[in-house]
Amino acid sequence: METAQEVVRLKEIARNTRKLILESLAEAGSGHPGGSLSAVELLVTLFFHVMHYEPKDPKWPDRDRFFLSKGHAAPLLYSILAQAGYFPVEELMTLRKTGSRLQGHPSMGIPGIEAPAGSEGIGLSLAVGTSLAAKLDGKPYRTYVLMGDGEQQEGQVWEAAMAASKFRLDNLTAIIDRNGIQQDGLTEQIMPLEPLAAKWRAFNWNVIEVDGYDFNQIMDGFDLAASTRNRPTVIIAHTVKGKGISFMEWSPHYHGTAPSKEKLSDVLSELK
Repeated sequence: METAQEVVRLKEIARNTRKLILESLAEAGSGHPGGSLSAVELLVTLFFHVMHYEPKDPKWPDRDRFFLSKGHAAPLLYSILAQAGYFPVEELMTLRKTGSRLQGHPSMGIPGIEAPAGSEGIGLSLAVGTSLAAKLDGKPYRTYVLMGDGEQQEGQVWEAAMAASKFRLDNLTAIIDRNGIQQDGLTEQIMPLEPLAAKWRAFNWNVIEVDGYDFNQIMDGFDLAASTRNRPTVIIAHTVKGKGISFMEWSPHYHGTAPSKEKLSDVLSELK
C-alpha cells in the first residue's frame, strides 16, 4: 500500500480509537483519558501497520508481543484490541464495571493481553525477559513496550535498560509517551528527566525521536528499530496529554478525570 493511502487509513483508525476511548470512559464515569489520548497514533501504527499477530489465535507462538507498562492507559489498549478483532467492540462499554474483564488496568484473561499492568516500571522488565526468551529459543518475534515519561523516574526501568543492552536485545523496541505530564503535574517539576535521549544513549540504546502524531515519522521509527542490530531501540515520541480534545490537552487534571455522559456529544464533536 502506498504511504499516503496508509496514512489516511491509520488516521481514520486513530479517530475512531479516540471516539471509543472517550465513549467507554464516559460510560464508566472514571478512568484515564489524558495518557490514553496522547499515545493513540503510536499504538495504531504498531497494531495496524507493524506487528504480526492472530486475534483468532491469541497465543500463536510466533506472534509479536506488546506490553503496556503505563497500565492506566488501558482504555487505549482495549480500544485497539477490540478494533483488531480480539473481542467485540461493544464490550468496551463495560469498562471498569463490576463483573467486566475490562478493568482500570489490564489483567490476564483478556485476549491480546500478555501480562497484567499497574505497577509503574514493570513493563520494560517483562519485555526484556520476553525478548531474551525469543533469542534463546531462536524465535522470530519482536517485543514492544509502551512506557510513560513519568515512569522514567522508576529505578526498575534503568535496571531493565542495562540488562537489555548487556544481552544485545535488538528484537526489543521501547516507546516512551513523552507528553511531559504525570499524575500530579509536569515531569520536569516533579523529577526532571532531561536530557532523556542522552540518558538512553548512555545505556547503549539506539535512540529515535519522533513527533508522536506524524505517521510517517512513527512508521520510519519502527522500520529503523527493526533494522538495528546488536542493541535495543527506544523511540521517544513527543506527544500531548489529552491530544485531540482542546480542554484536556496539556492538563494534569485529565490524567485521571473522565468526561461526563452529559458532555460527551460536545467532546466527540471535536474529533470531527
